[in-house]
Amino acid sequence: MSRDTPTSDAVFPRRLKQARLRSGLTQEQLGIQAGIDEFSASTRVNQYEKGKHTPAIQTSQRLARALLVPSGFLYEDDDLLANLLAIAGRLSKEKKRALLASAEKLAQE
Repeated sequence: MSRDTPTSDAVFPRRLKQARLRSGLTQEQLGIQAGIDEFSASTRVNQYEKGKHTPAIQTSQRLARALLVPSGFLYEDDDLLANLLAIAGRLSKEKKRALLASAEKLAQE
């Protein structure tokens, strides 16, 4: 693997911090909203953002829900695709279907 290719270990911390900053939450607020004990919430989120520790999948799903992003966003290394996931995650089911139909048409061109 080349050095320019992000590993999943490097992607998660970057995406977590990106989504947290976009949400306006502090590390502590995010941790608490994700169900992490309030006394360790800030420290744990900080460790996740620094890549020192990786959360269990259930914890990463709770973090994603608190950040209002699909959990896949936290693991996607392609910036454009990650941004599409973040946007699509905010859409209603009806709008997601319309987006999917549009994307399928684009893929056929």
